[in-house]
Amino acid sequence: MIRSMTGFARRERQFPWGLLAWELKTVNHRFLELGCRLPEEFRSAEADFRAAVAAAVRRGKVECSLHFRPAVVATALEVDGELLASLTARAQQAAAQAGVAARIDVLDLLRWPGVIRDGTRDTAPMIAAAHGLLAEALAELSRSRDSEGGRLRDALEQRCAGLLEFSARVTDRLPEIRTRMRAKLLDRIAQLVADVDHERLEQELAILAQRLDVDEEIDRLRGHVAEVRKTFDGQEPAGRRLDFLMQELNREANTLSSKSQDIETTRAAVDMKVLIEQMREQVQNIE
Repeated sequence: MIRSMTGFARRERQFPWGLLAWELKTVNHRFLELGCRLPEEFRSAEADFRAAVAAAVRRGKVECSLHFRPAVVATALEVDGELLASLTARAQQAAAQAGVAARIDVLDLLRWPGVIRDGTRDTAPMIAAAHGLLAEALAELSRSRDSEGGRLRDALEQRCAGLLEFSARVTDRLPEIRTRMRAKLLDRIAQLVADVDHERLEQELAILAQRLDVDEEIDRLRGHVAEVRKTFDGQEPAGRRLDFLMQELNREANTLSSKSQDIETTRAAVDMKVLIEQMREQVQNIE
């Protein structure tokens, strides 16, 4: 399952008691990192909100913001006298420590979160509405991340095809490379040694050919490409597995380059490494 870690969603709705709006932003991250900003009226439900987001997003840095604009209606307001007295005492204490006269602005104290409460407002239906709206926002976020994931999959698929094309070029050149290498070595040996042990020479040529043979690297590279494509259709988040496969692909391309005895093979190996690096950068955004 290819899903991008980058996405955005916003859902808002007007209720009789006010306007609610959720904003969700996600970017890539090694693990799940969740930040949640809530109005005071919804703090009691923060754990439930976080659990809902964690159930929908497996990996990435997530910023969740709930905006609340109360409806303008005549209501009975209550003042938390204990909190107000505590704030006043702390302000006077701070002023005394600073050696200045306490200048307390009552309006500033009343603006402090929790000092004034709406005595007639029932927060239960508000929290329930926020849960429902969050579910809609998470569904929108999933669609956004799936859409971006589809584009990432197409880009990865194109580069998988490119890797197979370059590997086919290398395979097609192998017989010619082996023949040319054998002839070159025999010619050099003939120039240096008049009397040659042909049986021993054949053994040494076989050993050298085995060291320079890249069939095994090509086979493993193709196997890793097949595994990448298989991962596209899995049911679990694919990011970590694809990241591991990128390391394996890069290892085979490096070995192919180091064994190369042909300029065209070297060029193909370099082109492979370019494609793999492009894939690795795209994989960093996959959940």
